[in-house]
Amino acid sequence: MTLDSTCYRKAEGLDRSEMDDGYLIYDHHHDRVHLLNPAAAIVFELCDGAHTAAQIALYLEEAFRLSEPQLSKVGECLVSLEGQGLI
Repeated sequence: MTLDSTCYRKAEGLDRSEMDDGYLIYDHHHDRVHLLNPAAAIVFELCDGAHTAAQIALYLEEAFRLSEPQLSKVGECLVSLEGQGLI
């Protein structure tokens, strides 16, 4: 997975429910449930086909007032979401 110009998109057939500590996502195609923490839920939401990993990292930097973008952590999260079939 490249982290430069790739724009990420959520998979089809997912239902999500907000919880106090993130998202509960049900994958109809694979009959699986996934739990996302708040940061992963934000990354997931930004997978709308219009955001690159760098743009997602910049958004998280601003939202959480981080000292710098966390591109490697966003990349790890994207790899995990892709591995779970969520993006």
